[in-house]
Amino acid sequence: MHRWQLKPLPGCLLGLTLAAEIVAVALSFGLEPAYDTWLYAVYSVVLAGTGALVASHDPRNPIGWLFCVGGLTSAILADAAQGWALRAAAEGWRGADAADVIAAAGRQPSGLVWILTFLLIPDGHLPGRRWRPLVWVATAATVLSMVGFAFTSGVNDFPSGGNPYEIDALPVTLMYAVGTTVMVTMMFVSVGSLVQRYRRSRGVERQRLKWVAVAATAVAIAVPVGFGLWAVTPMGGALIAVALTALPISVGFAIMRYRLYDVDVVIARTVVYGAVTLLLASMYAATAVLLGAALGRGSAWTTAGATLIVALAFRPVRRRVQDAVDRRFDRARYDARHRMTSFLESLRTGHATPEEVELVLRQVTSDPQLEVLFRPPDVDVYVDASGAVVLPERLADGRDSFPIERGGQTLGLVRHNASNEAESALLRDVVATGGLAIEIARLRAELRRQLVEVEASRARILTAANEERRRIERDLHDGAQQRLVSVGLALRHAQHELAVSPKAAIGTLDAAVDELSAAIEQLRELAHGLPPSQLDHGLAPAFRELARRTPVPVTVSVPGDRFDAGVEAAAYFVGCEGITNAVKHAHATRIDLSAARTNGVLVLSVADDGVGGASPALGSGLSGLEDRVTALGGTLRIHTSGEAGTTLVAELPCES
Repeated sequence: MHRWQLKPLPGCLLGLTLAAEIVAVALSFGLEPAYDTWLYAVYSVVLAGTGALVASHDPRNPIGWLFCVGGLTSAILADAAQGWALRAAAEGWRGADAADVIAAAGRQPSGLVWILTFLLIPDGHLPGRRWRPLVWVATAATVLSMVGFAFTSGVNDFPSGGNPYEIDALPVTLMYAVGTTVMVTMMFVSVGSLVQRYRRSRGVERQRLKWVAVAATAVAIAVPVGFGLWAVTPMGGALIAVALTALPISVGFAIMRYRLYDVDVVIARTVVYGAVTLLLASMYAATAVLLGAALGRGSAWTTAGATLIVALAFRPVRRRVQDAVDRRFDRARYDARHRMTSFLESLRTGHATPEEVELVLRQVTSDPQLEVLFRPPDVDVYVDASGAVVLPERLADGRDSFPIERGGQTLGLVRHNASNEAESALLRDVVATGGLAIEIARLRAELRRQLVEVEASRARILTAANEERRRIERDLHDGAQQRLVSVGLALRHAQHELAVSPKAAIGTLDAAVDELSAAIEQLRELAHGLPPSQLDHGLAPAFRELARRTPVPVTVSVPGDRFDAGVEAAAYFVGCEGITNAVKHAHATRIDLSAARTNGVLVLSVADDGVGGASPALGSGLSGLEDRVTALGGTLRIHTSGEAGTTLVAELPCES
């Protein structure tokens, strides 16, 4: 059976409770404060609903059935009866006083429910045999208090002004006094049993009991605050109702879902916000009294001034309370945040560098392998603190990680070896505290990455230039130079032959001419790839000449403007490489070559309908083009797809 599926009997009890509360709300609506109508109805339904879930999950645990009966009893005997009393008094119906007597008596079993719950939590068994008599004592005290509340005057406001069922007899008065006193005493005793059980518990049982401590702490804070604000604002009663509603929910978590959340964090936050609420409420009340004495109790300035003071005090009060609670209940979190705060202060004073944030995180988590990776803006890669790009294989090693976000922007990634969710939550909290240092470290890492790329680009350009120079020197020495020397020797030989044998001189001259033609051809091959002579007249003629030599149709759309010689040369090389790749590798059937001057930038585009797949990472000539374009302060982008072909776009800064 699924954990959240209800069995028939618990589901029936929950349904009856819900129906009774619907009737109670309909009867009471508009005749009492709205929070009294709705919140206590929610309390009964939540109590019965939690009981139905617990009883369905573990039928042998009596707490589930206790909650089911307690919720139904509260809905019928307390809320519905009170609703009938209010409506009957307002509409002139019969039974108003009788319903009020039932409501007065029907509120008492709720105390017995919580006495037994504190004795039985979390597994449904008493702490020991000696606690059994207390169950019967509490039950008897509940019965006595119900009789006392029903038949004693002065304990309830009846529509007729007095209790028509009052029994003016000493036994009834004693039943009221003894029953109420014993009920209150048993409530403290049951809480004491819970404390004793918690002190003796270990492991899972202690973890489960902490959930009850969460709600009990909230009730312990909310009840006195609520009573203190009862005469000032209706929120006092609402605060008590909300706190009481949290009790069955926490018990349900303790029994069924105690592993779902880190209860220590919940306890710390409950204590923090409860203490902050108490302090601010006290501050509000004190300020309202002082300002009321000076400005008048009903003055709007009194309320506005008290509210403003509380609003200004919220952040510093919360920070101090949070530190105090962390120091007492969550020492690891307190020490970790204190260490990060000290590091940030050292960073502000110049005694630390932003990159040391990784070392600080390793220290506070005791994880020597923790690493912080940074994500540069507009780049889908991660880099380390030195600016080196992290390979995808390194990110796929199975370690836990989570993104670092600040102001809606992803700054990087934290990779760690946290052993449980609590350690991971602690790490996230410390990372959030050190967000400023991480953001500065990311900017510095991005700067290093760009410097590395610039240095690598310059090195590649220098290497390519040196290799090209050596190639030209070698080809000139081994090729054209030797042929030109041969031509010179042949001409000198022909000079001598002219005086002896003119015919032989003619043959020698013919051979020299052939050798000279071969030298010219070698020089042309040597100059292959250099800007053609057409660049003397601009890009447009050069690209049209290039299109005529290309074996596939090339559409040229280039303005006749002139640009800087370096810009024109770079643009020509981009066009040549783009067309060469389209014909040789992409097997294109059509190429579009266009250029335009836009806002001081020459935008050159080479688009084809080939098979795609072009990438500088493949080590092609595109890498050299990228270096050449980058050296001029421009950018080179490649959009490639198997369906739409490849588009090569170069943006080169030029004078407007």
